[in-house]
Amino acid sequence: MKIPVFYTPKMVVNFSNYSPSAGKPAQVVAAWQRLGLSLEILAPVPVTADELKIAHSPEHVDRILAGEKANGFGNKFLEVAESLLYTNGSMLSAAREAIRNRKVAVAPCSGFHHAGYATATAFCTFNGLMVTALALKAEGLVNRVGILDFDVHYGNGTDNLIGHHHAEEWIEHYTAGREYHSARQAGDFMARIPEFVEEMRDCDVILYQAGADPHINDPLGGFLTTQQLRERDKIVFETANKLGVPIAWNLAGGYQVDSNGEIPAILEIHNNTMLECAAVFAC
Repeated sequence: MKIPVFYTPKMVVNFSNYSPSAGKPAQVVAAWQRLGLSLEILAPVPVTADELKIAHSPEHVDRILAGEKANGFGNKFLEVAESLLYTNGSMLSAAREAIRNRKVAVAPCSGFHHAGYATATAFCTFNGLMVTALALKAEGLVNRVGILDFDVHYGNGTDNLIGHHHAEEWIEHYTAGREYHSARQAGDFMARIPEFVEEMRDCDVILYQAGADPHINDPLGGFLTTQQLRERDKIVFETANKLGVPIAWNLAGGYQVDSNGEIPAILEIHNNTMLECAAVFAC
């Protein structure tokens, strides 16, 4: 199969900010296309305000989209608000496709797991993981959803929303940032990855955050090497495939920016994730 990647330039906004994530999708997809892999670039269906309100406070959604309340980047830019419909739509479109093809789909987006019911913070405005899980449930596509969060930071917004919606019985959530932070923990983390995935064996889809910020040189991360990150993703994909659980993955965090404002280290990590994905799923 070709690896389905849900991308549109409408996901991208370029402005000066500590996080490169708003502009990252275009660079990442271009880097993937240079790898010569069998990819299919598909336009995501943007989420609607009503779909966002399945997860979030209606007032919060309306004020963000109207530019009346600061988004997760701390600004009120309408172009950022518009892009959020497509980044969240990318995650939901990828999950629908992974369920359909029973294998995998990719959402080259970030900025989800710190967003709570009525809060936007830490580069996260709407929680696309929970927007996706709740929309899939409402559509009758799933009974159980796994959220496997390997961003380096604790997915506090996801936990907030799971609690708010009383979804503990049908969402299996693991966030590595709750317990893994230092290089001395790397060996234990790597050894436990199959266990984390296998806990989701009864889920209808896994939403996987393949974060680049656990890299040991990331200014906001710091416990895995480039090779360990690649092995992390290899294990995740191989285990999910063995279990027969579809997986939809995204980019999550990554903050290594060089002196020229470029992100070569981040691109290498995301390239490696795609290479491992293709090695398991592409035909």
